[in-house]
Amino acid sequence: MNRPFVFINMAMSADGKIASTNGKVSSFGSRTDHARLLELRTKADAILTGAGTLNAQPDITLGLGNKRKNPPIRVIVSGRGHVNPKHKLFQTTGAPTVVLTSERISRKRLKELEAAADTVLVCGVNSVNFKKALHFLSKKYNSKRILCEGGGKLNDSLFRAGLVDEVNLTICPLILGGKDAPTIADGTGFKRLADAAQFKLHARKEVDNEMFLTYRAVRKP
Repeated sequence: MNRPFVFINMAMSADGKIASTNGKVSSFGSRTDHARLLELRTKADAILTGAGTLNAQPDITLGLGNKRKNPPIRVIVSGRGHVNPKHKLFQTTGAPTVVLTSERISRKRLKELEAAADTVLVCGVNSVNFKKALHFLSKKYNSKRILCEGGGKLNDSLFRAGLVDEVNLTICPLILGGKDAPTIADGTGFKRLADAAQFKLHARKEVDNEMFLTYRAVRKP
C-alpha cells in the first residue's frame, strides 16, 4: 500500500444513527466504548475529524487521555474552512494540528486558521482531495495509520474515494430514529449497489449490551 492505512471508528444506535435529529444527543456509548476509542487512537499516527463534529463538541481535543511521547497529529477537515479558530483544540498543547480545506475557503478564514493551526493545506478546488491530502500527511508527518472519527459526511467522502481500509463499529442498545438523524455515512453516497464500498467481518465482540464489530475492506479487482 502506497498510502496510509485508514480506519474509521464510530458508535451508533441499533438503527444506525450517530446522533439525534437535533444534534443534542451525540454521545451514548459506554465506558467500554470510550476505552476502545482511546485504544484505537494509540494505534494511529493521525486522528481525522470533520469540522461539524469538532464544532459540535467544544471540549474535544482528540487526545489520548494519557501521556504519549509522540501523540497522533490532529487533522480537521472542512472544504470551506468552517472551523472555529478559537476552539479548545487549537489551545491544547501537544500534537500538531492540521486543517485540510479547499479553494472554497475565504481569505479571511484562511488567515485565521493559519494563525491557529500548525499547518493549513488547501487541497482541492470544490472539495478536499483526500488522495493528495493523505500523501501530504504521509510525507510531512510520516503518518502511516490514520484514524477517522467522523462525522458522516467525512466518512462518506472517504468511502467514495476508496480510501477506507477498516471500519470499527460499536452498536449501542437504543433506537434514536428520525429520518434526518445523521448516520455513519451521510453525503452523496453510492447510487448503484455495484459501486458500494465492500467489507467483510473481521472480528466481533459482545460486552454487556454493546456489540463491537471490525470490518476489513474487500478490494475490487
